[in-house]
Amino acid sequence: MSDAMIVPTHLELSPVNGVLRIHWPDGQCQSLDPGRLRAACRCAACRGKPVEAGLGDAQIVALGAMGYGVQIVFSDGHDRGIYPWRYLQAL
Repeated sequence: MSDAMIVPTHLELSPVNGVLRIHWPDGQCQSLDPGRLRAACRCAACRGKPVEAGLGDAQIVALGAMGYGVQIVFSDGHDRGIYPWRYLQAL
């Protein structure tokens, strides 16, 4: 993979199960469960802490494009994590 930033062509939240679908420029479509994303948060408050029980119940309530990634707001109120595109692609 080159060092150039890869930016998705489209993001969508499934209204049925809350899964985040990321459409990449190469035509691949990635589906990420909200519980997995919540548990994978690398913000300063979450880094180094054990994964809490109940995170699997978290739903995505908002997305905010940040250029190099996306800020995800979860139903448990957590909104500090910015998920870089490269990190999301690796999940």
